Amino acid sequence: MQEASTSSAKLKLLNAALALLRERGYTDTTVDDLCRAAGVTKGTFFHYFSSKEALALAAIQHWNDLTGALFAGASYQAVSDPRERLFAYLDFRAQLVRGETWEFTCLLGTLVQETFATHPALRAACGDGIEIHARTLVPTIEAAKARYAPDAEWSAADLARHTQAVLQGAFVLAKALNNPQIVLDEIAHLRRYIEHLLPTSRKRRAIK
Repeated sequence: MQEASTSSAKLKLLNAALALLRERGYTDTTVDDLCRAAGVTKGTFFHYFSSKEALALAAIQHWNDLTGALFAGASYQAVSDPRERLFAYLDFRAQLVRGETWEFTCLLGTLVQETFATHPALRAACGDGIEIHARTLVPTIEAAKARYAPDAEWSAADLARHTQAVLQGAFVLAKALNNPQIVLDEIAHLRRYIEHLLPTSRKRRAIK
């Protein structure tokens, strides 16, 4: 096996972890699997990471960096109306549902389901990553609530977390039933729920 260059070996291992941990899970992914996928030797692996768990922790941060940049640069960020921006976020999430199930589901949700009781460091890192993404939605939801539902008792933080609960649950169901369409259906239901929470002026008059 030809050794990868030192400058790219760590990144190759991180990218291999993103793929294999989502496709196979933590337990069924071995150090040998990761080295083979990355095209590096075990010596190179242990040069950068002391264990499979250490690589998984680094992969979680790598995932957070990649997805953080993806969402920060997405077109929905430019939508001026906060209600429509939130819906555009959901549309963007739907656009990401393509390929094999493991390719569009979340590394964090996949890992934490398997390791929450056995690897507390992974559980905590996954929880932090999901919470960090949820918090990126809070300013948009707060602005939408102020404009469309100023007297509502629910909080922006709770709704932001609810969006992630729906998405993560939809990923689990898509895997369990081998049906990616479930994710799209649940995103559509989530949109209808948010439309009810953030009614337009016409709908507010109808409710009264």
